[in-house]
Amino acid sequence: MNAGRQRLDKWLWFARFARTRSMAARLVTEGHVRVNGTRADVAAKAVHIGDVLTVAAPHGTMVIRVRDLGERRGAAPEAQRLYEALGEATDP
Repeated sequence: MNAGRQRLDKWLWFARFARTRSMAARLVTEGHVRVNGTRADVAAKAVHIGDVLTVAAPHGTMVIRVRDLGERRGAAPEAQRLYEALGEATDP
């Protein structure tokens, strides 16, 4: 991918919304992730800094804004710097 964007499944894995990258890809393909209000249907969808994601992960549904693109899967504090929590989502 070009600079300034990253695959959605990879970003979700770096930000620790899924334990493995394949689980992150499954979250996307099963329709549990929205990017700027639109359902993402392919794991290779590009995300950019400033995009708003709604993630319905097994541990809860969150609305977040992408603050940075990851370079690796690090510790939880490092992962939390990749996004800003905007709140918990209500039922769709």
